[in-house]
Amino acid sequence: MTLTRRGVLGAATLAALPGTLAAQPAWPDRPVRVIVAFPGGSTPDMAARAVTPHLQQVFGQPFVVDNRAGGGGNIGTEAIARASDGHTFGVTIGGPGSTAKVLNPALSFDPATDLSTISLLARLPFVLAVHPSVPANTVAELLAYARANPGKLNYGSTGPGTLSHLATEDMAARENFRAEHVSYRGVAPAVLDLVAGRLQLFFAPYAGVAGQVRDGQLRALAVTGPGRMPQLPDVPTLREAGVQMEPVVAWIGLFGPAGTPADRASRIAQECRVALNQPEQRRVLEAAGFEPVGSTPAEFAALQKAEIERWGGLIRRLGIRPES
Repeated sequence: MTLTRRGVLGAATLAALPGTLAAQPAWPDRPVRVIVAFPGGSTPDMAARAVTPHLQQVFGQPFVVDNRAGGGGNIGTEAIARASDGHTFGVTIGGPGSTAKVLNPALSFDPATDLSTISLLARLPFVLAVHPSVPANTVAELLAYARANPGKLNYGSTGPGTLSHLATEDMAARENFRAEHVSYRGVAPAVLDLVAGRLQLFFAPYAGVAGQVRDGQLRALAVTGPGRMPQLPDVPTLREAGVQMEPVVAWIGLFGPAGTPADRASRIAQECRVALNQPEQRRVLEAAGFEPVGSTPAEFAALQKAEIERWGGLIRRLGIRPES
């Protein structure tokens, strides 16, 4: 093989340049682990599995979902934050991914500083669902009844400081009523008690109450997003119903540990958007009440900051702690 003088000089110049493609190791060079901070079949698990097949195809390595449930999502989210192999990312929700340290200062990780935002994956507005025994067919009638009967209504949440808890407390403070808080370890047991009449109202994910609303076991009075849900086109938003509070929307996002290289985060985010725009993925997620949505890392970081300011402020004002 004969090298020309120009070829030799070109090769030498390339080798001398730091940061060139020739000097960069390929990524990923082994399977990538995607920790999901909730059990299989949960909404974060569904969102993770909506993007991992495409990521695997594009990057040429397996993207393996690893469900790490427990602690309201904090166990898995901390595992994301502590990962140091450069091949671990994870999917979690708004509480563990934003306000967890405000709610529990004793936590050993802080989402604001120990995580790198990669991409928002989905938004999920809630449904304000009530038991049929509540004499209210509209939000206005519910509020009038709640004010006239302070403490008579029981409302459910998926735990102290979770969005279902904070949304109800925010509405109660704005609309001047009092209801008793009953905390549950998940959506399913809260919905069971709502159907049984032990609870009277619950801000629930659409998928958790869709069948019960359809069958008349529960009544949907409002949705909490900025617009009506395609699945419930006749149900007004809270604002349309007269409640002057900002939309309440749960979210699911993909994170890496702090220090994830910016170019890597941007590339993964770009491919997440591609995956979430695939018609079949959109159909499956939308049927479950998701709004599939990709974002840039910077857009996701801005959302995380806004959530900490909004809901962290309410947690502090109300003095909410994990055992509240």
